[in-house]
Order: sequence, then structure tokens, then C-alpha cells
Amino acid sequence: MKNYIREERAKKQLTQAQLADLVHVSRQTIISIETNRYLPSAVLALKLAQALQKRAEDLFELEASD
Repeated sequence: MKNYIREERAKKQLTQAQLADLVHVSRQTIISIETNRYLPSAVLALKLAQALQKRAEDLFELEASD
């Protein structure tokens, strides 16, 4: 799954720590999501979308499987 968290966070001029505070997770969790090492739960995905003022569908994209 591809995500656009880093790009949208940068557009909002938020640091990883600031975004983490907004959604009540650790900065390490944001780093892991941005580097595709961690797939957030549906609830966290919705919180991220709300914090970044985007739809969850705009932040996460399923990659085609072979």
C-alpha cells in the first residue's frame, strides 16, 4: 500500500512530531507509516486524514498486485 502522508504533512508544514501529537501516536509511528514499515489501522488512517484535512482515500492507495 502506497501512502502520501509525508507529502501532505509537508504541504501543511507539520513536523513528524507535530502530526504525531495531533493523532496521539509516537513520532516513530509516523516515521514507520511514512516509510511503509507500518500499516495504520482504519481508525488511525481516519485520524491522519482528519489532521491533514484530506480523505483517507487520498492518503492511501492500494498498489496493483500481480
